[in-house]
Amino acid sequence: MNLYLFFKSLHLIAVISWMAGLLYLPRIFVYHSEANHDSQKEVFKIMERKLYNYIMMPAMLLSWIFGLALIHSIGFSSFSELWMQIKIILVVILTFYHFSLGKYLNDFALDSNQKTSKFFRIYNEIPTIILVVVIFVVIFKPL
Repeated sequence: MNLYLFFKSLHLIAVISWMAGLLYLPRIFVYHSEANHDSQKEVFKIMERKLYNYIMMPAMLLSWIFGLALIHSIGFSSFSELWMQIKIILVVILTFYHFSLGKYLNDFALDSNQKTSKFFRIYNEIPTIILVVVIFVVIFKPL
């Protein structure tokens, strides 16, 4: 079996799962911040917690693990290439974004959210922009 293609497949599956969560959780935050009834807020808290802990966190960890396995299989010399440097920087930014969502999740869990639904609508665009750039960088591999 080709180990590189195996790791690449697992990496893509994990990244797709992680991105789904990164795109969906802020959307739930939009609706949560607009909710008026405590019963609605409690449902959003459960949805947010389960999405973050059971889908997003494992998917992020697996994305990193299989990404590092890919780098190991092609050689660490790939870090000298500009496309890889750009990708790694953007993945680190996505990781910080992920943990910022965890902070907002805790704020909602404690009923201490100070952000508006408009903030979360705008904040929700960050992973989309990063995703588009990463895809183009990986496919075209600029010098």
